[in-house]
Amino acid sequence: MKDLDNTKKIAVLIDAENAQHSVLSAVLGELSKHGHILVKKAYGDWSSSYLSNWKTPLNELAISPVQQFSYTSGKNSSDAAMIIDAMDLLYSDKFDAFALVTSDSDFTKLASRLRESEIYVFGVGEAKTPIAFRNACDDFIQTEVLRDVEQDDDIEQISKSPSSPAPLSRQDLCCDTRLLNMLRKAIREYADDEGWALLSVSGGLIKRQHPDFDPRTYGYSTLTKLIEATELFEVDKKPSGKSHLHVVYVKDPKG
Repeated sequence: MKDLDNTKKIAVLIDAENAQHSVLSAVLGELSKHGHILVKKAYGDWSSSYLSNWKTPLNELAISPVQQFSYTSGKNSSDAAMIIDAMDLLYSDKFDAFALVTSDSDFTKLASRLRESEIYVFGVGEAKTPIAFRNACDDFIQTEVLRDVEQDDDIEQISKSPSSPAPLSRQDLCCDTRLLNMLRKAIREYADDEGWALLSVSGGLIKRQHPDFDPRTYGYSTLTKLIEATELFEVDKKPSGKSHLHVVYVKDPKG
């Protein structure tokens, strides 16, 4: 896959019939951290009352709506339009990454096809999104970790909001066998002779193996804070030479 540190051109395709308009701004803000968004398109039957609330966010965020009438009741005909456009954009050879905003597993094959062409694929959807689609992406972002920030502009209020994901306690984290196995395997994979591993490298392995992994789903803003909260690992922060930045190393005492 292409290294996003060196590539900036992203196409964002939104399945409006399987996405939420309330998180669009936060989604675009998250994706902008990884590069420059060149294309923003949303697909759906805009004559339907079901999508009536999308007009304002589409206009404000300069997202181009693509009309696709539903030919048959109960069938989502916009899927085909989105897939065709994705392939056209792929063959234009202008993009380094695609973001598929949907909770629909029907786009699993599309994600796989884009990756076969060495295109980095972001999946953006709800926690209910089937695991097949999550794993077909390079990076899957859960909208639940973005929703609270989007719905409240007051940072102080956000931290106090009962709907915000509260950080899991040390006990809860230590009872999460899947989480601990992910962390330990990634750290041991890159550990040096003394057991220390560069956290950024270990974190990259976790993301490749588990595209839907995000420390924010556990209530922590960074992987460093999540690991520190478990109190199971040794953490060493060394100055990187840049102001206020550190290189983080981590060690598993049981390794």
